[in-house]
Amino acid sequence: MEPKNKSNELNRKNLTWLKEQSVDLKIGLLQNHLSICQIMINELLEEEVIERAGPRYCRQKPDNGRYSRWGYNPGSVKIGDQKLKIDVPRLFDNVDENNTPLQRYEEMKDLPEPTDQLIKGVLLGLSMRDYGGVIDHLGEGFGLSKSSVSRSFIERTEEKLHEFETRPIAHHKIIALFIDGKYLSKEQIIICLGVTLQGDKIPLCFIQAATENSEPIKDMFEGLKERGLDYSDGLLCVIDGSKGIRKAVEDSFGEKAIIQRCTWHKQENILKYLPEKHHEIVKRQYQHAINREKYEDAKAELVQLKTDLKSLNLSAARSLDEALEDILTLHKIGLNVEFGRSFSTTNCIENLNSQLKKYVGKVKNWNVSNERYRWIASALLEIERKMIKINNFGRLDEFQEAIKKEMNRRTLAIQISTKK
Repeated sequence: MEPKNKSNELNRKNLTWLKEQSVDLKIGLLQNHLSICQIMINELLEEEVIERAGPRYCRQKPDNGRYSRWGYNPGSVKIGDQKLKIDVPRLFDNVDENNTPLQRYEEMKDLPEPTDQLIKGVLLGLSMRDYGGVIDHLGEGFGLSKSSVSRSFIERTEEKLHEFETRPIAHHKIIALFIDGKYLSKEQIIICLGVTLQGDKIPLCFIQAATENSEPIKDMFEGLKERGLDYSDGLLCVIDGSKGIRKAVEDSFGEKAIIQRCTWHKQENILKYLPEKHHEIVKRQYQHAINREKYEDAKAELVQLKTDLKSLNLSAARSLDEALEDILTLHKIGLNVEFGRSFSTTNCIENLNSQLKKYVGKVKNWNVSNERYRWIASALLEIERKMIKINNFGRLDEFQEAIKKEMNRRTLAIQISTKK
């Protein structure tokens, strides 16, 4: 049974009216969830009107009678893909002598689309094959079939992938890049995270690759350039010990790339050569050196540590030696004290990878690469919304100036070398 003229009759009905109706009418309304939505919206709006203007015809008004009922305006709230027409109560402010909007109506206009809730649900490990058990979680149990849920998810994640891969980045002033690889369902995914001058962290791009080979990563960087990445003032590039990532950075950005090796990764690499009984003292020496304020002091202590390591394990000493200058990059350009916590390790992108695992870690196998890309892009866009700013973001103008100064020093050094 369909409620008669529901588009006209329900515009101002609330739950009190619904309770008074016959069982047949209630069942008819349940067959059309939009009618229930409309009644709930009317109820919420009326509650706000009562809070601000009091019950209809009541002489005792809240707030000394500041607000008065003043008829209705036509409005709408989007439910899924449909726009639901409603009559929005008007309130008149007798003090300011103008109409005042209802806060709840403004909030309803910004409700997330159910399809976005669906994406979150599936990404968090809710199987489309078990959608019947997921309906309550999503709050949209109105007879959607598994096939329609699957189609909706595919369509929406296709849109998310397109958005992620094509959104321009020229309007962002990117001052640093974090690049790292992660295995997801037996495949290597290389992710690039950018940090803006305002301190925002933005997942910029990712690729699927067999290994951390430089060629695919260079293609990834070329895509960033085409989308507007400006690196003319230099970029701090924070990486682990991957030779492929380093080569791709150097080939793509040349002298504009200032490389900071992850101090944590280097520490762990050194320790893997040593018996556990030596770990604590070596870690203490290493961290004391890294935490020194001046480059000269930090380097002197690391050189001493390298000498000590030679007697314990030559491979450990060589591991420290090959990265000694790169783990002190921030020291050399005077940024270690203010920004060492944020930029001396790959923690920023490691945290991103951990969040990504929460969204897609339960997936054991993707049938095709497009499916993998859709899921990862959708997850990264969702994670981006929750990422906090970099530490000391209010002083990133100093960071940028130090990078520019290093660029000028390098340019001058090249000019002098060329003249010789």
